[in-house]
Amino acid sequence: MPYYSKEQIEQARQVDLLSYLQRHDPGELVHVSGGTYCTKTHDSLKISNGKWCWWSRNIGGTNALDYLVKVCGYKLPEAVGMILGEQPPLPSRPVSKPPPKAHPDFQLPQPHSDNRRVFAYLSSRGIDPEIINHCIKSGQLYEDGKRHNCVFVGFENGMAKYASLRGTLSQSTFVGEVPGSDKRYSFCMPIQATKRESLCVFESAIDALSYLSILKRKGRDWRSANCLSLSGIYRPKANAELKLPLALETYLQHNPGIKKIILCLDNDERGREASQALQGSLNGYEVLDNPPPKGKDYNDYLQIQKGIAGRVKTRGGEER
Repeated sequence: MPYYSKEQIEQARQVDLLSYLQRHDPGELVHVSGGTYCTKTHDSLKISNGKWCWWSRNIGGTNALDYLVKVCGYKLPEAVGMILGEQPPLPSRPVSKPPPKAHPDFQLPQPHSDNRRVFAYLSSRGIDPEIINHCIKSGQLYEDGKRHNCVFVGFENGMAKYASLRGTLSQSTFVGEVPGSDKRYSFCMPIQATKRESLCVFESAIDALSYLSILKRKGRDWRSANCLSLSGIYRPKANAELKLPLALETYLQHNPGIKKIILCLDNDERGREASQALQGSLNGYEVLDNPPPKGKDYNDYLQIQKGIAGRVKTRGGEER
């Protein structure tokens, strides 16, 4: 194993990953958009603004040396030699991938014979009837036949992969998910992204539908807006590397044309913390923080605009 001085190691650390790959392995680079690239081997590894992050593994860095050690599995002297051009490229030694966790089988609840309670509930919260009917017709929303919950469905290539639940019964505060739901494919509107280069991100499906209802009230084309629900609050861990929520990471992978991300998270402490963390991790995108002008969330704001009183606060809890 060759020996390298501290000065040589520090010299190697100054080389960013994009420059290294352009010089030594250009075939591994895939242009995503603007100044953002990914690698052919790992499409979730994004390179932008002198930094790189392997989102699916929560690994990141600022230089080629970190990449060769953490991603390709080289020993430090080997990686230094490759960067300095004193050692030819070696076969990579990929970091071992942990086995996938077992998930319960995903099965949507049986639908009710009609969607009257779901329609009445969402209408009472100010959601526009045309938007509710659109979601029902597209299969993204229906009424649970057993407990009358709202079922918000997320898809992958036309197949249901995720479903969130919201209680509609009197005084119910139930919020949950169907067991086995894949958070990568959370509820979004529309199912297939439009040609617009922007994406609005919300904490819940109801907030996304509220935002679309506000657009319609303003006379704007709500059908052309791309909206994604994170299906809950994004809670970054203290002193940990920033990692995108699975739903957002997957959406951006499947829609490389997105260039602008509008964060429409709640106006509470958690929502503000989440927005700040996401702004720091979305390198390569134009990011706008856009909380509701009034109220805790966009459904609050919609109800304020429409003069609806008696907002039912939501919280986690047992289904009743």
